[in-house]
Amino acid sequence: MSVAAIIPAAGIGNRFGEQKQFKLLKGKPLFHYAIETFLKVSHIKQVLVVVPENHLSFVEKYSKSVFKVNSIKVVMGGSRRQDSVKKGIEAVEEYINTVCIHDAARPFISKNLIEACINASLNADGAIIAVRPVDTVKFISNGKVKETLNRENIWLAQTPQVFNKEKLIRAFKYSEIHKLKVTDESTLMEKAGFSVIPIEGSLSNFKITKLEDWVRAERQLK
Repeated sequence: MSVAAIIPAAGIGNRFGEQKQFKLLKGKPLFHYAIETFLKVSHIKQVLVVVPENHLSFVEKYSKSVFKVNSIKVVMGGSRRQDSVKKGIEAVEEYINTVCIHDAARPFISKNLIEACINASLNADGAIIAVRPVDTVKFISNGKVKETLNRENIWLAQTPQVFNKEKLIRAFKYSEIHKLKVTDESTLMEKAGFSVIPIEGSLSNFKITKLEDWVRAERQLK
């Protein structure tokens, strides 16, 4: 099984206040941590890091000097996450049949979870890492509680998300026809009628979105 890891790192960082993917976390750019872990997974034959145009040169030089492998490719991103992921898919080597998408802002993904997600994807059109909520889940509309949802049926999606490459390409084409705007690739697959299964993730695989998340990440690396 040949898998390409696509690491979107082209965000502008509105919620964080800067482009956190290039900020140093314990002396290393944030994007470093995801690359480092994916390179340990035997199924991963190519790693594509999708970045803004003005960071292409920096990430290329950094990757060559630090990781010293030929399997890393740096790709210029788009204006939205889904545009960046599509550009990553277009740069995947032709012989690779599966893609694994992972947020650069989730530095603590483990090798075991990546492998579990890849293996689970063989039983459907794709698989995602997700966690179950521990709090009671409320549906709010117009500032009022309308319904308490059964949390047994609720999963909070993380990454990585692993899909059959050709089916994901078809899902992107479907999204373009229907002008869909989504926050993850699983939604594209769902909307296009493909089957996606969840596997249990980890609370340590959190996404750095706000400054307090950065502080938590620093603590986790101590």
